[in-house]
Amino acid sequence: MKEKLHLYLALVCSLIGVLSFSQENTPKPYSLDLNYFYGNIAEHSKDIAHLITGHPTGIIASYNRKTYGLNEWERRYNYPDWGFSFIYQDLDNEFLGETYGVFGHYSFYFLKRKMFFRVGQGIGYATSPFDILTNKKNVAFGSKILSATYLQLNYKQKLFNTISLQAGLSIVHYSNGNVRAPNTSTNTIAANIGLVYSPKNQVIPEFIADKKVKYTEPLRFNFALRGGINQSDRLGLGTHPFYIASVFADKRINRKSTLQLGAEVFFSEFLKEQIRFESIAFPGFGTTGDEDWKRIGVFLGHELRFGRMALVTQLGYYVYYPYDFEGRVYARVGLKRYFGKHFFGVVTVKAHGAKAEAVEFGIGYRL
Repeated sequence: MKEKLHLYLALVCSLIGVLSFSQENTPKPYSLDLNYFYGNIAEHSKDIAHLITGHPTGIIASYNRKTYGLNEWERRYNYPDWGFSFIYQDLDNEFLGETYGVFGHYSFYFLKRKMFFRVGQGIGYATSPFDILTNKKNVAFGSKILSATYLQLNYKQKLFNTISLQAGLSIVHYSNGNVRAPNTSTNTIAANIGLVYSPKNQVIPEFIADKKVKYTEPLRFNFALRGGINQSDRLGLGTHPFYIASVFADKRINRKSTLQLGAEVFFSEFLKEQIRFESIAFPGFGTTGDEDWKRIGVFLGHELRFGRMALVTQLGYYVYYPYDFEGRVYARVGLKRYFGKHFFGVVTVKAHGAKAEAVEFGIGYRL
């Protein structure tokens, strides 16, 4: 571990030098931060209890570009930073191994910019995923490539002209969205401490004041198609496609928030295989094999807008539910990107409680 930390520190120092030179003449301010973290894996499922044997440690290295209100959404959110992060994590368990992640992130400030909340989304790599022959105890990661999310709440205090100290809490989540089973996932809750480097002699623009303007839009109707691939939790049933057709109404109530109400139909072919398998292998479950594998849900949703980007959260309930799989209530969270006035793309994770069912990729049209 010490040798790896020395390597990453050397890489970060090199990055600082490169960025300081290459952006010497740029008028856009930036900063670099490096954090060390130490924590615990949350036992969100009894299935991963045997994987929680130590205290995960690692580093979070980030590049942050500051905003000053050139875009309207920046003013509404108190001039956040955006940037990119790299996370290395030793999960301190022989079966889990190590993870590496790259993220895009936003940092939102409050308390006179002394404290910030950061949210990052990206992809991860697991060094020791599940293998039926060599690593069958790792039920958390069914594949090497993972979906990754991290949250960070830090307090920052300037020490010198270019160096600040920051400390706080971080949550690092890895899951493959059931693209390949098993997929119990991990959530590391950790304390972190680190340094922030802000190069001197940067041109610092003035903050552009926000104009308080009331804004609404009329009711709009939307159509969306989502899809992807996933697996049953029962090993050996293979990877199958799924499709989701949604129709919903939305109402933008201000420049930040849009409310949604809709319905959707789920065509999840992994359920068809699971129903067939259970009817043969587990007759005591009461599965006949004739159950319909399709589902229909209704949902309430919210979009938090950042210019053309939006954070989507939805809570749904299956009104047509012929086969019992993980319960009737489901949730969805992800990112949406608008292209012009009518078209949008979306990437979301659908889950039942702490159990992800799928990573969804979708396109849509807003009337």
